[in-house]
Amino acid sequence: MDKILRLNMGNEGGPQASEEPLGDYAGLGGRGMTSAIIATEVPPLCHPLGKDNKLVIAPGMLSGSHAAQSGRVSVGCKSPLTGGIKEANSGGQGSQVIARLGYAAIVLEGKPKDDTLYKVVINKDGVDIIPDNSLKMMGNYDLIDKINAEYGDKVACISIGQAGEMKLAAASVAFTDMEQRPTRHAGRGGVGAVMGSKGVKVIVLDDSGMPARSPKDPEAFKAANKAFVQGLKKHAITGEALPAFGTNVLTNIINEAGALPTHNFQTGRFDGAGDISGETQSDIMKSRGGMVAHGCHRGCVIRCSGIYHDKDGNYLTKRPEYETVWAHGGNCGIDDMDIIAVLDRMDDDYGLDTIEMGATIGVAMEAGLATFGDGEAAIKLLKEVGEGTALGRVLGSGAAVTGQVFGVERIPVVKGQALPAYDPRTVQGIGVTYATSTMGADHTAGYAVTANILSVGGDVDPLKPEGQIELSRNLQIATAAVDATGFCLFIAFAILDQDDTFNAMLDMLGAFAGIELTADDVVALGKKILDYERDFNARAGFTSKQDRLPEFFKNEPLPPHNAIFEVKDEDLDQVFNW
Repeated sequence: MDKILRLNMGNEGGPQASEEPLGDYAGLGGRGMTSAIIATEVPPLCHPLGKDNKLVIAPGMLSGSHAAQSGRVSVGCKSPLTGGIKEANSGGQGSQVIARLGYAAIVLEGKPKDDTLYKVVINKDGVDIIPDNSLKMMGNYDLIDKINAEYGDKVACISIGQAGEMKLAAASVAFTDMEQRPTRHAGRGGVGAVMGSKGVKVIVLDDSGMPARSPKDPEAFKAANKAFVQGLKKHAITGEALPAFGTNVLTNIINEAGALPTHNFQTGRFDGAGDISGETQSDIMKSRGGMVAHGCHRGCVIRCSGIYHDKDGNYLTKRPEYETVWAHGGNCGIDDMDIIAVLDRMDDDYGLDTIEMGATIGVAMEAGLATFGDGEAAIKLLKEVGEGTALGRVLGSGAAVTGQVFGVERIPVVKGQALPAYDPRTVQGIGVTYATSTMGADHTAGYAVTANILSVGGDVDPLKPEGQIELSRNLQIATAAVDATGFCLFIAFAILDQDDTFNAMLDMLGAFAGIELTADDVVALGKKILDYERDFNARAGFTSKQDRLPEFFKNEPLPPHNAIFEVKDEDLDQVFNW
């Protein structure tokens, strides 16, 4: 992983591939790599869909090795949704394969002169950029079937659906899982629209003949990896809850806490939560012959994913994750798991962020385009997006645009990006993260739910403002660092609670690179990445005024606790004060 692959889609003589050494980007990976390249090379005031923006796809520092949980990939650009810097994170096979092919980043740059659509094929022999207009407006599922028929079923694919081609701001980038299905998505911020603006429909990756990446100290690495896996398996969340019930184990927990946003953030409890919980979901999957515990990439030992079958026992989609179940479920008043699974399949096929689309449909329901709880109406609205109708293009532009078009006051966004599945009035720490994250509202940027709700890594009262700034700050720093490694963020549960697991992670990173690492080094890396991102956003025109939640969170008490968001603006301005 010692080079960068650049795909210049605006080259005068036609798209051109070139390789270069890492240079100043040496030692970076994942989010560290994407944010460094975007902050250094992209003009902050450029149009997100113009020739000066770039799309960076970067495996983590440990991706391509035998390190457990190391298959996460980062996709970065200037976001069409927020106007600021963006890193969207995904599982799937892409990260491991890119790394084994020797690339620390694939950079799409420039803009094609016409509307020709391209596929890019990368293997150990080189790179081919091939025009293929037969792929136009194909959904991700049909697209991958066609690619597999042509290139076999051992490849990994990175692709966009119709939403990315239409350059909709809610468009995602899909990564295939181990079964060659386009079920893992870099969802947030419209990264799929930027890929579409570069004229690239799919990147086909083949690492045949390429060995796994080797650590500098193999014995120390092997021992640390073993201890790390043991730590993940002995923790109650990573070893038991997530494999048994997936991320959707949170539905009952968050609903009980009064923090499950329902009917477009009007209340914190959903009467139908039990019908769409992780426990119910797993029962449905087992009864139909699906798979409950499933990894999305090679090296996954947590296995929080799964395979969801329809009523006839046929594959429908991967296990809908908690965020998806909330967004299309409680947020829209829908308590039918099969409807939610259909919506999840449609999002993956069209190439759309499930969080943004669920929030958008919730806003549309409040606007009167459909009734809360009407699952068939939600499906019809999503079909409008895939078909590219006028209404569909509005919805596909996200919750903020939809709310503005239809005159809705309660629009749950920060920096133009929709809030995820925790109401900040009853989980105040996550509210701090939503408000101040460089990415717009993003739960993964600093998952304060750990200490606010789950008592992981400490306890901070979720209903009070005290301690939330420090909690979010520390988690945002740690998360930025973890996102650079290629590790799945779910390792956080174990490393926050178990010192030996945290030390095993440090030892593994150090043994791979041949250096000694300390906790201070992790903090320094996280701060460096956040500095890159905040610098870009500042040059793009962002100020502290963008680090705020919508007014209704301060003015509308949320049942059942009748809480409001109480963290003061002046305290929010201290999150990055280091």
